[in-house]
Amino acid sequence: MNRRDFLAASSASLALSQFDAFAAFADKPPRVGLIGTGWYGKCDLFRLIQVAPIEVVSLCDVDSKMLADAAEQVSQRQVSKKKPRTYGDYREMLKEKDLDIVLVHTPDHWHALPMIAAVEAGADVYVQKPISVDIVEGQAMVAAARKHKRVVQVGTQRRSTPHLIEALEKVVKPGLLGKIGHVEVYCYYHMRNPANPPVTKVPDYLDYEMWTGPAPLRPYDAPPDEQGVSLPHRRWWRAFNEYSNGIVGDMCIHMLDMVRWMLDLGWPKSVSSAGGIFVQKEAKSNISDSQSATFTFDNFDVVWQHRTWGHPVDAKYPWGATIYGDKGTLKLSVNSYDFTPIGKGESLHGEFLSELEKYPEDKTEKDLEKHVASAIRWHMKDFLKAITDRSKPVADIEQGHISTASCILANLSMQLGRSLIWDPIKQLVVGDPEANKLLRRPYRAPWVHPEATS
Repeated sequence: MNRRDFLAASSASLALSQFDAFAAFADKPPRVGLIGTGWYGKCDLFRLIQVAPIEVVSLCDVDSKMLADAAEQVSQRQVSKKKPRTYGDYREMLKEKDLDIVLVHTPDHWHALPMIAAVEAGADVYVQKPISVDIVEGQAMVAAARKHKRVVQVGTQRRSTPHLIEALEKVVKPGLLGKIGHVEVYCYYHMRNPANPPVTKVPDYLDYEMWTGPAPLRPYDAPPDEQGVSLPHRRWWRAFNEYSNGIVGDMCIHMLDMVRWMLDLGWPKSVSSAGGIFVQKEAKSNISDSQSATFTFDNFDVVWQHRTWGHPVDAKYPWGATIYGDKGTLKLSVNSYDFTPIGKGESLHGEFLSELEKYPEDKTEKDLEKHVASAIRWHMKDFLKAITDRSKPVADIEQGHISTASCILANLSMQLGRSLIWDPIKQLVVGDPEANKLLRRPYRAPWVHPEATS
């Protein structure tokens, strides 16, 4: 694929590629705050700095060491070289009411309350996926964004991934797949932590009570890092349903959301799922190591599978989606896409857009997923364009809610052992009071669960 031809062919992509955030915000650079200064918080913030003349004025984290390090890194990356203010409580940061944009990059169990508080404080928000760990949280987040008329972009950046936009424009829209009858989404990464670490003392630089927030207060444990320090708030938390929706909530949401975007799908009519811990039984982790789920739409099913053990079905596509049509098959991942026609026709291939020469700082940034950097930049530009236009971004909070809630329904189906029929208008499971009680998780006092009020 010639990338110049691709951009010329796609009016939406062309408009985004021509959007100059530096010019759009030259007179008034947005004042930005980040809640959650860990791995992806800094990753997304630094991509935002690359595409817009922002001023990062506030950082918040419950880990004072990580917070101080982030403040130093931000001072080196932003043009002003100023160190942002630092906070241990997002509520204190938002009290200032001087932020135009807030990035929410906390663990999943902490997405809802900060996002809602940020829009109430008058900020537009970029919130990481999944937007919530229960469905009522998601409903409240959508309602808050609409009530306060704020732009909210969700970090499902597959919708802004250059080579996936290329696949949409060159394969899906021209109808090269023919009639689509089945879609598979999957992840075979060995990402479920198999450890069984002992309970240890909370370090003095971490506010573990605040980190836990509305979730259950688990004993403090985690596998030691390279320095021998146990830090459960740095990725170990993903191994527990108390804080997340497991592999389905972490990885399925990306691919399901991508498929929904590419094929213009709304809510699934029903969701069913089965799985459990079949292999890695010795680990403390309580999320499934094996799970399948079927999301039923009007004309075909989207079927998910993950295993955190064993070989992937296709070594080239260990995490991705396969769309089956009667004229061809399209495989998609964060790295590439491949279209294979049935019978005569041209096979098509595309790969991720590398911009290392344009952004040389990417070469040395710690833990940066270099193949994803361009997608994040495009996603940030889409977010900024929506802010200037006061329009919905490509990954609007409602789209994030649909994808998140669908994954939560899969986990609830596995828990209950039955298929769930979803009513998108009433936002309830049809004829299943037991399932509907599980749409809202209990909050630990003194935190109060948000409600979807207009």
